[in-house]
Amino acid sequence: MEVSTAVWALRVGEAELARELPRRWAHSLGVAARAAVLGHLLGENAELLEAAATLHDVGYAPRLAATGFHPLDGARFLRDEHRADERLVRLVANHSFALLEAEERGLREVLEAEFPLLEEPLLVDALVYCDMTTKPDGARTTAQDRVAEILGRYGADSVVGRFIRRASPEIFAAVERVEAALAGQPR
Repeated sequence: MEVSTAVWALRVGEAELARELPRRWAHSLGVAARAAVLGHLLGENAELLEAAATLHDVGYAPRLAATGFHPLDGARFLRDEHRADERLVRLVANHSFALLEAEERGLREVLEAEFPLLEEPLLVDALVYCDMTTKPDGARTTAQDRVAEILGRYGADSVVGRFIRRASPEIFAAVERVEAALAGQPR
């Protein structure tokens, strides 16, 4: 019996995050739950979004943290150890405007070369929406509160703080686009 991509992602994410980083795993489960709600909006990409949502932070797992930049570490892990679907790997690598953080870390060229952005705006925006409307404990929040929480946790002058300040207009715009698409869809 073949396992669905979403179930496979749940198993991989749990194996890498649940024990060592339970709060990060709670966040990932919350992001995946948000993704499941968007299924009707994404049609054939619904399961891909759910898998990416589940695995977007897998690169935080201590054994995977080669560069210390979780989108890159997670994408390499999924590509190299699991030979995961290329679209899934590229979504994980580029989630929530990771290119801007990669630039802050001097890794933008590496990320772009290994994992080009997907040219699927609704799918990319949907992952941003799921991630940036979910608190670290997995509960729902607004994108504005999530950005404020990240700034408070990391500090405005940290690499993550500089990135999130730069990315926040793009984050808010992506969330607004998904909310507009949801408002136009029958439930």
